[in-house]
Amino acid sequence: MEDDILTTLKILIIGESGVGKSSLLLRFTDDTFDPDQADTAGQERFRTLTPSYYRGAQGVILVYDVTRQETFTKLDNWLNELETYCTRNDLVKMLVGNKIDRENREVERPEGLKFARKHSMLFIESSAKTRDGVQCAFEELVEKIIQTPGLWQSEKHGRGVQLTDEDAGGGTCGGYCSLV
Repeated sequence: MEDDILTTLKILIIGESGVGKSSLLLRFTDDTFDPDQADTAGQERFRTLTPSYYRGAQGVILVYDVTRQETFTKLDNWLNELETYCTRNDLVKMLVGNKIDRENREVERPEGLKFARKHSMLFIESSAKTRDGVQCAFEELVEKIIQTPGLWQSEKHGRGVQLTDEDAGGGTCGGYCSLV
């Protein structure tokens, strides 16, 4: 039965330190939020792991903090690194503007959308704190990967997150999804 096949996908979450990468992942996988969560993978001492981190990825979530312009400005650097180390041309990319629950916004939604369109990326704004857009971001990325022939293959092993129709709850996107 095809329904019994578990597919393992490699999805990267990249971006400047403190943009909420770990918080997004924890909100999606465990539905938890820790306001004191520290990003570790982006720290300089982990840079030697970079090539193996990127190898074989089918999707990437590129995160910036809507309240910190410099995290948006540095997205080009992250895209360059992605092109340098990624082993696939058909990688599915999603841009996520995180921390929309905060009031001191420095990057407006149209800026994010324009950047995403320019680089052929999916786009969504989110808040790991309030859950807005988090589930939708991961589900849309996975759906696009599955719709891309040759980008994924079935595995009979591996630990992963299983997405089902029951998880969707009808309209999880709630107006935050803006697919490019």
